[in-house]
Amino acid sequence: MTNEPVPVAAVPRRVSLYNAANLLTAIRLVLVPVFLVLVVASEMTEPGWRMAACLVFCLASATDFVDGWIARRFHLVTSFGKVADPIADKALTGTALVLLSAYDQLSWWVTALILLREWGITAMRLWVIQYGVIPASRGGKVKTALQIAAIAWYLWPMPASLVAVGPWLMGAAVAVTILTGVDYIVQAVRLRRGAGAGAVTGGE
Repeated sequence: MTNEPVPVAAVPRRVSLYNAANLLTAIRLVLVPVFLVLVVASEMTEPGWRMAACLVFCLASATDFVDGWIARRFHLVTSFGKVADPIADKALTGTALVLLSAYDQLSWWVTALILLREWGITAMRLWVIQYGVIPASRGGKVKTALQIAAIAWYLWPMPASLVAVGPWLMGAAVAVTILTGVDYIVQAVRLRRGAGAGAVTGGE
């Protein structure tokens, strides 16, 4: 038996849990209750508190884009990040939507539809994860950007002449949310059927 050195590529690279990507995800989670308190303090009537809430929401949303880029760029993907990142995203967006509806800024059916799609797609991904991973699509990124823009528009105390833009932004966000949701469902069904056919035929 020879004591040959193990090639570097063959040694699994351990990624520390304490890295920049996970730190940003943790910050986003911490900012959710801060955002909630600011919106409640504003009661969606006090301009100063609304501005503060909007800025915190935008800052927290920005960490979503940055932590994902850092994790991929520097190979810092961890199990914590895979679980905590989507939870932080949905906690932030869900909190914002529920608060906007609670203060009569947004119809409850819009909030219910978006949350049903978000949590439903997450559950579906977990359902098919043993057969493969459904990657985030470009449409999904557009959906996220539109949701953030629409929520921020509702939060910021806009002048009367610009208030009407909010519903149009939210309408676009809802449309893309539905379309991308249908696309993910189609991908999941194809992935599940493909795995089932492979098991029956013994194909690789």
